[in-house]
Amino acid sequence: MRIPLTILAFTVAAFAADEFVESPDHREQPNVPRGVLTKMEPWKSKIFEGTTRDWWVYVPAQYKADGSAAVMVFQDGHDYVGPKGSWRVPTVFDNLIARGDMPPCVAIFLNPGHKPKEGEDLSKVKWNSNNRSLEYDGLGDAYARFLLEEILPEVEKKWPVTKNPDLRAICGASSGGICSFTVAWERPDAFRKVLSTIGSFVNLRGGDAYPSLIRKTERKPLRVFLEDASGDLDNPFGNWPLANKQMDAALRYMKYDVRFEFAEGYGHNSKHGGSIFPEVLRWLWRK
Repeated sequence: MRIPLTILAFTVAAFAADEFVESPDHREQPNVPRGVLTKMEPWKSKIFEGTTRDWWVYVPAQYKADGSAAVMVFQDGHDYVGPKGSWRVPTVFDNLIARGDMPPCVAIFLNPGHKPKEGEDLSKVKWNSNNRSLEYDGLGDAYARFLLEEILPEVEKKWPVTKNPDLRAICGASSGGICSFTVAWERPDAFRKVLSTIGSFVNLRGGDAYPSLIRKTERKPLRVFLEDASGDLDNPFGNWPLANKQMDAALRYMKYDVRFEFAEGYGHNSKHGGSIFPEVLRWLWRK
């Protein structure tokens, strides 16, 4: 018995709506120069006093130490650095940079801060870092200052990067998504490209105020990509899909350079955001 194409297409779409879809850009390609990923010494912050965090720096093969390289910062960095999973940032960067779809770009991967207890092994608390919500969900300029006063100067001791805010991007998922937007919102002189997936623009620490703030504030020179899905969270703090739709509406109302990809299905995860990640980077870094 032959299955009608409409039913077959629906079945495939329904299955795909819960799965990561790998693209050729997620895979290592022959003849593509590979960048170098360096695990840095755990960072002890002064701005977030008492916290320690793991972090990594990726430097593309095309890097030049003349201060011209773009830079992109990733929150919850451990989720982005690996060769497997939904993001595979070093591999995707290798492929897109080699093709000219984005400029040579240094990537900085930061885990949230953690205040270690006596005798605690930091490597075992990567995701549930206990300073994460304070750093990521809180409004204000503290995290931007952490990047600009601590992390970027440390990176530039070895790998100088551009000071041009149009060549500086910041990315995160969930609370890392609202954190990324907050950094650019507070310091558009330093970061002007934002990638937020399943962003927590709800009332965890006042982030639900952003749609109203955007509508009442003079437009800032930002380029913003938002992603979410219908199966995202709905709890006492808010409805994540609705919050992201309100962010998109406010940004479009104020005529920002914004794109919003909303998928049916999925949940509070990186499967859809990771699937479209290479195409998102092409949009974010387009001239």
